[in-house]
Amino acid sequence: MSWRRSRPVAVTLVTCATFTDILAYGTAVPVLPEVSRRFGASPADIGFLFASFGVMLLLASIPLGAISDRIGRTWPMAGGLLVLAVSSVLFAFAPAMPWLYAARMAQGAADATAWVVGFAIVADLYQPDERGRVMGWVMSGSTFGFMTGPTLGGWLYQLGGPRLPYLVIAAVSAVVAVLFLRLELPDSRQQTEAVPLRRLLRTAPVRLCAIAVTVGGGSIAMLEPVLSLFLNASLGLSPGRIGMVFGVGALCGAMLHPVFGRFADRVGGRTLTLYGLLAVSLSLPLLTFIHSFTSALLIQPIVACAIAVLVTPSLSYMAEAMQSVGSDSFGVAYGIYNGAWALGILVGPSLGGVLYERVGFSALILGWAAGGVLVTGLLARATRSSRPLGMV
Repeated sequence: MSWRRSRPVAVTLVTCATFTDILAYGTAVPVLPEVSRRFGASPADIGFLFASFGVMLLLASIPLGAISDRIGRTWPMAGGLLVLAVSSVLFAFAPAMPWLYAARMAQGAADATAWVVGFAIVADLYQPDERGRVMGWVMSGSTFGFMTGPTLGGWLYQLGGPRLPYLVIAAVSAVVAVLFLRLELPDSRQQTEAVPLRRLLRTAPVRLCAIAVTVGGGSIAMLEPVLSLFLNASLGLSPGRIGMVFGVGALCGAMLHPVFGRFADRVGGRTLTLYGLLAVSLSLPLLTFIHSFTSALLIQPIVACAIAVLVTPSLSYMAEAMQSVGSDSFGVAYGIYNGAWALGILVGPSLGGVLYERVGFSALILGWAAGGVLVTGLLARATRSSRPLGMV
């Protein structure tokens, strides 16, 4: 069999695409203090900059998923990677904050393509009892991007200034786009009648999964800029050391994604998704004990491991939910998933930035954790009262 038609090669390229996207997202974290100083941006401004990424992610996810269901996966994926390359160059040479917002929104559209179409490819190629394991490996590779993103961004910044990290991302994105154009994927154009979006959102597993993803994604997205600013303002950590804190945590999470993916294949994604959301909420208060670089290196990985419990099972859960209504529209399914994640990215950093300015780091983290526990309890109650993988 030609490598261009190989399932492992296809999964490898999906992992490369999501890795590159996460690399672009994470590279911004350690240079945030420099952006704040250069443009006179407040913590709230930085929060809104991160949230602008979620605007396009929210708007583009479902339409791009539907398009990939109709015309196939290859061209949408390659196009999204080229958009990522262009937006990275724009971010590097932005002369003012409005240009940064434009670049960040373009990155959001590229993110929608990589994650929606990428996981639809995995769902097309693998059966339900394999998807969690394979998605776990994709997430492991993607988390390696999150791990290396802040670290690479911090050191490239110190090596060549604030533009170099984004120029490297642009080059990598263009290379991966060309590789995708060489790939021959099976025909994934929708073979069954499309299920109306309103009906999908009335399906209990889809709705509950989307809520859990929104809350979990918002918590993760809130934490990234807020913790970065806290480590710089309160502990005086350099961009390189901030990158190391996030990188060590991501390494721990990367090792666990395949484990929880395989576990999701055995017990189902729904239960692990709720346990993961609870684990994230309960781990957040540990961050208030950070008082030095060493303590940050020890504590932040615990939160990263909790995140792994949430993310991979929720991906498997969404594919199960789509098949429960007799549809193979995995593009739309992961469009809904990514839209839910985008809503969290939109709200989390904005609200987190404002609250960080007004109440401080510790009060923000403790209040956020309490809210997460409350939402988890409500979702668990709704899950028990609904029929498994059915309509309510």
